[in-house]
Amino acid sequence: MDIDFTWLLWGLPLAFALGWAASRLDLRQWRMESRQAPKAYFRGLNHLLNEQQDQAIDAFIEAVQSDPDTAELHFALGNLFRRRGDYDRAVRVHEHLMARADLSSKDHDRAQHALAMDFLKAGLLDRAEAALQKLEGSSFEGEALLALLAIYERSRDWTQAQRIALRLEAAEQGSFASRLAHYLCEEAELAQRSGDNGRALGLLQDAVEKAPQLVRGWIALSALKTQTGDLQGGYAALLQLNQHAPQGLPLVALTLADLARQTGRVPQALELLQASEQRSPSLDVTEALASLRSAPAQARSDYLAHLEREPSLVMANRWLAGETLSDPVAQTRVLAALEHASGPLKRYRCAACGFEAKQHFWHCPGCQSWDSYPARRVEEL
Repeated sequence: MDIDFTWLLWGLPLAFALGWAASRLDLRQWRMESRQAPKAYFRGLNHLLNEQQDQAIDAFIEAVQSDPDTAELHFALGNLFRRRGDYDRAVRVHEHLMARADLSSKDHDRAQHALAMDFLKAGLLDRAEAALQKLEGSSFEGEALLALLAIYERSRDWTQAQRIALRLEAAEQGSFASRLAHYLCEEAELAQRSGDNGRALGLLQDAVEKAPQLVRGWIALSALKTQTGDLQGGYAALLQLNQHAPQGLPLVALTLADLARQTGRVPQALELLQASEQRSPSLDVTEALASLRSAPAQARSDYLAHLEREPSLVMANRWLAGETLSDPVAQTRVLAALEHASGPLKRYRCAACGFEAKQHFWHCPGCQSWDSYPARRVEEL
């Protein structure tokens, strides 16, 4: 049987023509899409660079409507909603992403993490905790554990916080010894309030053993021993503080002086405080030294010695209070004015966020940082 190849002569040109037409159609469609979606996308980026979040959100919404299958646009839009504080819309965007069947596992984990951050920023700690726990084993596990740690610290769940900190330390995410010691101190405070001083003592001994460089552990241990009548033990704990964490001595200088008087250790305390003052002048150490002097003139000489090394309005006020001026009324007014002016200088300031307070904090109430308050007053920084 003879084969007729005539149809091939007509078919090949026809197939070529159809392929050329299809390619032109695809190219035209691609060009059309590239003119629409990226234009809105780049407009949104431009608004972001100019810190115009509302206009950027409008542009990204337009871009998402033009290309609803682009995951990156959804991520950008959700993050913008969260930054603006519109947490409900951020949650909806990220939940919509997670509901997509065509989303890769990597992008699914990314959306899960973003959703957890939405809940965390909104203050929905229970929902944030549940969302973060689903990231175990993913590439976001380290970030999720850190976020869980922050949640447990905010809710004061110290047992869970210890568990997460130990996991982070085991995963070589850094040293959490000081943080773990803080948790033990927090548990010790709770035990003391419930009257279980024995358990509190054990927890504090564990804390100073785990992190001897932590000032808080020695101070809490000294206070507990003093409270239970062990003055010698309270004084010894402060000596250990000076050995392992001398930077924290100003926080307990007056307490050290008081315990030294009660235990007959005044000469030793004077020597210790003088050495500290020589290393780094401190308002509190100078006050402690002055409180141990037997004569007022000796105390005033400590104030002058401090002023020679460091100019201080607080110390000038202390020294002037011992002077007798010819006009008592004027002296009272001057001292009152100096006390008012030096008041803010006696505060403590967080090195992380600048939050100031009259008392020293181990955990900043402003930024939630640990050990961010130096042991020195604002005037000394």
